[in-house]
Amino acid sequence: QVQLVESGGGLVQAGGSLRLSCAASGRTISMYPMGWFRQAPGKEREFVAAISWRGGSTYYADSVKDRFTISRDNDKNTVYLQMNSLNLDDTAVYYCASNRGAFAVASILQSRSEVDYWGQGTQVTVSS
Repeated sequence: QVQLVESGGGLVQAGGSLRLSCAASGRTISMYPMGWFRQAPGKEREFVAAISWRGGSTYYADSVKDRFTISRDNDKNTVYLQMNSLNLDDTAVYYCASNRGAFAVASILQSRSEVDYWGQGTQVTVSS
């Protein structure tokens, strides 16, 4: 059973940056697509970004494109989300996500229904 543990969340001023990490245990993530979702208070959990198993393909929600960057280090079994130019709308709990299909295309992680594993989440709060 894979376990995903997020870290790096916190309080940041608008315009600032944060880097989230997702450390996996229980299996190597090197063959699996990985992604990030977020959930703001009173809203549904939404897709943020996804990355292919090799890291060659990435996908982003329109709301974060050109501000966020997803990356992975398979040797460290870790996925990252670099968040720049943060604004108040980015305030949410951020969740790491994975699909159980080896070599599955990362684009499927744009749908919550394709997520098989979730982390516990890390809070990101952007202040004005």
